[in-house]
Amino acid sequence: QVRLVESGGGLVQAGASLRLSCAASGGTFSPYGMGWFRQVPGKEREFVAAIGRTFITNYADSVTGRFAISRDNAKNTVYLQMNSLRPEDTADYYCAAGTPSSWPPRLTSDFKYWGQGTQVTVSS
Repeated sequence: QVRLVESGGGLVQAGASLRLSCAASGGTFSPYGMGWFRQVPGKEREFVAAIGRTFITNYADSVTGRFAISRDNAKNTVYLQMNSLRPEDTADYYCAAGTPSSWPPRLTSDFKYWGQGTQVTVSS
């Protein structure tokens, strides 16, 4: 069974950059499509970015041009580089893995495995 652990969250000022990491263990990593989602308390979990087995990427409109998802299969790690952070980016960020049949995979149901989340807070 694949286990995912996010790290790299924290408190930063608006305009700053932050890089999140998602380390996978317990299974092969390269066959999976990977995604990042975020959730604010009381709100639904929303799509942020996805990267496929062929390294194709897709982003939510709210983060396009500011965020970049990447993967290092040799290290079983997925990254989310976040630049020009805004207060509205504040949320718990979750890493996900799955084998979606369609592209882009923007629904939580497109992914089977989830990490525990890491908190990102952006102050004004």
